[in-house]
Amino acid sequence: MNRHDLYKAIGEADDELLERSERKKRGRGHRKPWWAAVTAAVLVIAIAAGVIVKTGVGMEHASAEVIAEAVYPEMAPYPERDGFGFEGEEDRSAYRAWREDVRAQQMQESGYTDGLESFFSAGIRQFLSENEGENKVFSPINVYLELGMLAELTDGESRQQILELIGTDSVEALRTQAKAVWNAQYRNDGVTTSILANSLWLDEKIPVVSSALETLADNYYASSYQGRMGSRRFNRMLQDWLNEQTGGLLEKQVRETTLNEQTILALISTIYYKAQWGEKFDEENTLSDTFHALSGDITCDFMHGYGVETYYGAERFEAVSWKMDNDSGNMWFLLPQEGVTVENLLQDAETMDFLLNGGDPEKRKEVILNLSVPKFDITYETELSEGLQELGVTDIFDSSVADFSPLTGQADGICVSQANHNVRVAIDEKGVSAAAYTEIVMLGGGAADPEEIEMNLNRPFLFAITSHDGLPLFVGCVYEP
Repeated sequence: MNRHDLYKAIGEADDELLERSERKKRGRGHRKPWWAAVTAAVLVIAIAAGVIVKTGVGMEHASAEVIAEAVYPEMAPYPERDGFGFEGEEDRSAYRAWREDVRAQQMQESGYTDGLESFFSAGIRQFLSENEGENKVFSPINVYLELGMLAELTDGESRQQILELIGTDSVEALRTQAKAVWNAQYRNDGVTTSILANSLWLDEKIPVVSSALETLADNYYASSYQGRMGSRRFNRMLQDWLNEQTGGLLEKQVRETTLNEQTILALISTIYYKAQWGEKFDEENTLSDTFHALSGDITCDFMHGYGVETYYGAERFEAVSWKMDNDSGNMWFLLPQEGVTVENLLQDAETMDFLLNGGDPEKRKEVILNLSVPKFDITYETELSEGLQELGVTDIFDSSVADFSPLTGQADGICVSQANHNVRVAIDEKGVSAAAYTEIVMLGGGAADPEEIEMNLNRPFLFAITSHDGLPLFVGCVYEP
């Protein structure tokens, strides 16, 4: 179901039409290639006088409408080619058009990422530390954008606490930065997908300040929908949107998510990233080997790759990258030095500087890399409320002081009651697949030959999936593949 079909369906589609639409969706030929490297994240904030429930479907029928619509940039598609180059002026012209569009998105105003390091480092430490031995994943950029939108819907001390956490001194500065961050990540060219999608789902009875929705549409590319909360129709529309924005990676979680009749608002943010490895791992080279987990040695499948990549040598860790195709990002693997733990790295200033700023350029070099990395498929769930309060965001959890007046004149008694972050990341020979689903429920140089190195990730390690500009999309710990 494309976006226009979704909008048409809102308010006039009956159950039969919905079922036909879903059959059409399952059968269309535009499916995501199985070999693609994919990452996605979803962050959901629900403002409610009740709670988000995960069972039941509510009423059978309800109308709904689009009350603000985000407009995404147009991008020229990456041209098909045979071999390694483009032949003919038409193909070269298509390639130039594609490249110009990619550069237009990437070339944001200098310094647009300034100030993000503080929140990213605080969030990574807060939500990945402690309980050593447990696989964990966190999406810093997703939570940043969601908190940015939440700041737009709050005021007073509620807003100030969020602004201080995400490292900006005013909501005006936040808007400029968030828009630049969104655009710098945006890519939708038929080969690589990198989209930060946002939306608001409002109950039909809530009076809304339209300027707030316009601000979110203009600066966060957020679309807004209004309908009858708790109805089957509105829940199905919400689920369709979530599945479309995450490429169907979170179908199980989406199927179990509905909004009940007491819900006032659901604020939703997603990250969807898809790209091929620059150098794929040959399946014939995948072999069983030993991984030295904290709980004891285990046997798992290790992928083996060979190529020219970037190596970083630090006092407490060494790191290597494995590039994505078409300048669409990197996956970094950070292996602690002997005697150093993953937990030590999470508290280490040099590690955080490397993850967020690239570290010391003098410690980087190009190498011929022989990489051994275990295939892994890890899931992680954590409750964010306590961590956010420890990071200084407290008022939104207290109904007596929380201030959501920029959104509605009926803001009394609204507060956050829970915040859950669910993430899954898997890697195989062809690429990466990752998804995160979070819901915050609210109530009332020189050309010398490169050296050759080997890295065997056969003990606990860190990983990071970064965008073309180095921003961390996902950071995680693998204690046991």
